[in-house]
Amino acid sequence: MNDFVTLAHERYSCRQFSDRPVERIKIDKIIEAAIAAPTACDNQAWYVWEVSDPISQKVVRASTPYHFNAPVLLILGVKPDEAGESRLSKVNFADIDGGIVGAHMLLAAQDLGLGALWVGDFNADAIQEAFTETDGFRLVGIFPIGYAADDAHPSRHHFERKAASELCMQI
Repeated sequence: MNDFVTLAHERYSCRQFSDRPVERIKIDKIIEAAIAAPTACDNQAWYVWEVSDPISQKVVRASTPYHFNAPVLLILGVKPDEAGESRLSKVNFADIDGGIVGAHMLLAAQDLGLGALWVGDFNADAIQEAFTETDGFRLVGIFPIGYAADDAHPSRHHFERKAASELCMQI
């Protein structure tokens, strides 16, 4: 367990990337970790698009200022009509499943020695207009991924954590 807790503490939203290319095997491992993510009813109502060619990357980068010129961009989309739903509360699990998949991808990137972050502030309509492959999906994140630049560091807020007593209690 200590290895996972260490990994969780070391992972931060990397906002400075080197131009070093990411090896294909590492991208494949990130996708493998996403596929391993447990989703409601194991429906896997999500999809990841790898944006690798320069023209497509330009389109995605134009949709947000938060791409940080990472060499790899992954887009995560969920399909609410294919996701599981709670019988009792009627909550659709698409966004929850997306969160689980995204967390797996971020932690896998960290484990592979890569920097990454989850960008939620982007123009999904512009991406969906440019890439019809994304039709029928709700886009929930862009994941810039790459090797951290030598001067990359966590934001100062990364180290500001509430005590367990402020976040957990027995009822």
